Amino acid sequence: QLVQSGGGLVQPGGSLTLSCAASGFTLDTYAIGWFRQAPGKEREGVSCIRKGFGRIDYVDSVKGRFTISVDNAKNTVSLQMNSLKPEDTAIYYCAAGLLVFCLDYEPRDYDYWGQGTQVTVSS
Repeated sequence: QLVQSGGGLVQPGGSLTLSCAASGFTLDTYAIGWFRQAPGKEREGVSCIRKGFGRIDYVDSVKGRFTISVDNAKNTVSLQMNSLKPEDTAIYYCAAGLLVFCLDYEPRDYDYWGQGTQVTVSS
């Protein structure tokens, strides 16, 4: 099970941190991906980490602004989002995939999903 926290309303240029806590399995053995879905659009990948394989990936639209990290002690993955833009507005989901290696962002490859959290960037 993945339980998300964080999100909310922020002005353009602001920051938010999303967290994704796992129970029942160890995050360190899975790839963790962050996805987002804006109204009327398909779910898209944002970032992915497979710590055991030294893999971290970001899509171009968030490179330099978002940072993904794993806290093994808390079995939690975080997504630090800085310099937020209105186009970052979406519902954000974390997902865990045992056979994912952060080479692409295919939702069907993931085994567990968080409940989603709304991020709204607006003045």
